[in-house]
Amino acid sequence: MSKDLLITIEKNMLTYSKGQKKIAKYILEQFDKAAFMTASKLGNTVGISESTVVRFAMKLGYIGYPELQDALQSLIRNRLTSVQRIEVTTNRLGNSDVLSSVLISDIEKIRITLDNIDRIEFEAIINSIINAKKIYILGVRSSSALASFLGFYFNLLFDNVRLIHTTSVSEIFEQILRVNEDDVVIGISFPRYSKRTITALQYAKKSKSTVIAITDSISAPVAQYATHILTAKSDMISFVDSLVAPLSVINALIVALALRKKEDVANTFSKLESIWDEYNVYEKIDIDKDNEV
Repeated sequence: MSKDLLITIEKNMLTYSKGQKKIAKYILEQFDKAAFMTASKLGNTVGISESTVVRFAMKLGYIGYPELQDALQSLIRNRLTSVQRIEVTTNRLGNSDVLSSVLISDIEKIRITLDNIDRIEFEAIINSIINAKKIYILGVRSSSALASFLGFYFNLLFDNVRLIHTTSVSEIFEQILRVNEDDVVIGISFPRYSKRTITALQYAKKSKSTVIAITDSISAPVAQYATHILTAKSDMISFVDSLVAPLSVINALIVALALRKKEDVANTFSKLESIWDEYNVYEKIDIDKDNEV
């Protein structure tokens, strides 16, 4: 409903009470600010009671005000430009302790993610990946960092991984051209959603592969093409999209798969340790020397 929220509010303006019209007008004009206000603060801003704000949210079809607030924040993630996001950041943080605000916000995202993640879906995703003939990993723009992280560790766990490079749409299709029902395609997509990722997952679905979407919501654009969905909270506290919770979920996925392939992983790392030692890949610290007085 979030993408049609403003249209819905405007269309039903004549049905609102005097107080509700004040809320509606404020949301239509400044939804970027309203999205981060409590019901009490929004009421005070427009000169009405908190209970009127709550009733307005329910009139729109939400269980309560928090659901309306989530819808407004989703609207921001999808519609605001980077410049507009900077304005939102300034309004939200002002001269406050930025370090504490950002870290506390990230902690809260992980907590919400843990409370809401689908454990059954998580296990189904693990089984799909274990049984896949080939594993394709795709993430564009800021999500490319997550894709690279996942690809790096998957290459240590599996010998059938392909990290898709995303310079252009045509290049993406060239790399997933032969994807089929025996394969898994993992698409990572967080606001602002990339059309390239959406298009690629649409093709993967048509090719009958198992599509795994790692995204922020079951209503995200990539979700409609997914066989399985893994969600992680990624609200915006600034023009920078926080990827802390998504990265934590991806980390959990890697660890779970490593435990399922424990013997293979142990053999792989035993060989790697020998190679790393032979070619001096990592700096070694002489503990005894460091302890000399």
